[in-house]
Amino acid sequence: MPSVTPNPAGDRYETDYDRRRLRQWLAGDARADGVTRRRLLTLLAATAAGTALGTMLPAHAAAAAGPIVKPLPPEWFITRGTNAETRWEALRGTGHHTPNERFFVRNHTATPVLEADDWRLRLWGSGLRGAHGEDRPVEFGYDDLRALPAVTRTAFVECAGNGRSYYTTQQGETVTGTAWTLGAIGVARWRGARLSDVLRRAGLSPRAVDVQPRGLDAEYVSGGESLGRVRRPLPLAKALDDVLLAYEMNDEPLPYDHGYPVRVLVPSWVGIASIKWVGDIEVSAEPLYSPWNTTFYRLFGPSYPEGGSAPLTRQTTKSAFELASGATVEAGRRHEMHGRSWSGAGAVARVDVSTDGGTNWRPARLHDRPRAATWTRWSLGWLPDEPGATHLLARATDTAGRTQPDVAVTNAQGYLFNGVVRHPVTVV
Repeated sequence: MPSVTPNPAGDRYETDYDRRRLRQWLAGDARADGVTRRRLLTLLAATAAGTALGTMLPAHAAAAAGPIVKPLPPEWFITRGTNAETRWEALRGTGHHTPNERFFVRNHTATPVLEADDWRLRLWGSGLRGAHGEDRPVEFGYDDLRALPAVTRTAFVECAGNGRSYYTTQQGETVTGTAWTLGAIGVARWRGARLSDVLRRAGLSPRAVDVQPRGLDAEYVSGGESLGRVRRPLPLAKALDDVLLAYEMNDEPLPYDHGYPVRVLVPSWVGIASIKWVGDIEVSAEPLYSPWNTTFYRLFGPSYPEGGSAPLTRQTTKSAFELASGATVEAGRRHEMHGRSWSGAGAVARVDVSTDGGTNWRPARLHDRPRAATWTRWSLGWLPDEPGATHLLARATDTAGRTQPDVAVTNAQGYLFNGVVRHPVTVV
């Protein structure tokens, strides 16, 4: 089975960026917010060895009655603590874009209920020109943001841990974190202002290097320690590229659970980069770190240096059937099998499907023009002739040349599973 090809130019840039930032921190030229010196020293040691890869809640904010506001009917969702995973069979026939009411939810704490009229986006930091900084921030209201030129993008948001459970169920490996199957992803039509436009209107300095959005949800507590509100820095080059401050989702105002009134959208990257309920953005002339690109969202394990990989950025390649796990199908009758495949490295160029557990493969018919940052829907006809148990398999190849492997390289926190999933069905 072909393995993952070397990272494209964008990934190489991101790895170089990480190494440079760590060296700058050691020299006293970077700042780590909420990260210990010891932790950063281990990260620096790892990159030297050649690694492969706050604002308070506004007074008007109210806590949701539970961690998630919208209804979670069991035929659409699997509830996982503060999160809700979309069932793949619930996407059958829904079109290219995931309906808002069926879109998965990833919350660190609980959904805050905010009001657009009172919302403000504060930009501050040493990466802004002149007197602007922490003491004299630049603020944008909701109407200010909507008055800027609007951009619409179709893109997926996917949790970095999507597919995590298969490290255990398929590969027999122990990992930590929420046991997602493949439903921690959704595709929407997002509309909003370019982050680059907002940064330039705020007075972006030539000295700026990092941009760190932070959410307005409650502080996250891990191991008895508050890590503050969810925040994660972006390289300036990415922030100025295709990142949106989105206020609409599928032609409607953002739902509360998906970031209302405004969220960050970082196409093709792991979901943690797309901060929901964004309340402030630090623009820094020195490199930044947070627990969400040091302790979390790196790859640790026997296949990685002691300090872990570079911070996760682009998503991996995956495929899923629009069918319940363990479904039954009738023998002697033709069935049209449907599914979707996606990649963070490029568009999906080919999908091969096996209906006999991986012995034989056939190319699926693609129903969407291949596009980056979103999935491609596909189908394949199947005429099972004998009763019994079998597995359906789908294997995608993207335009960067990446093909899903039979086995994913494990890591302690179970991120970026990209192996071919064995989907059980019974022929009756």
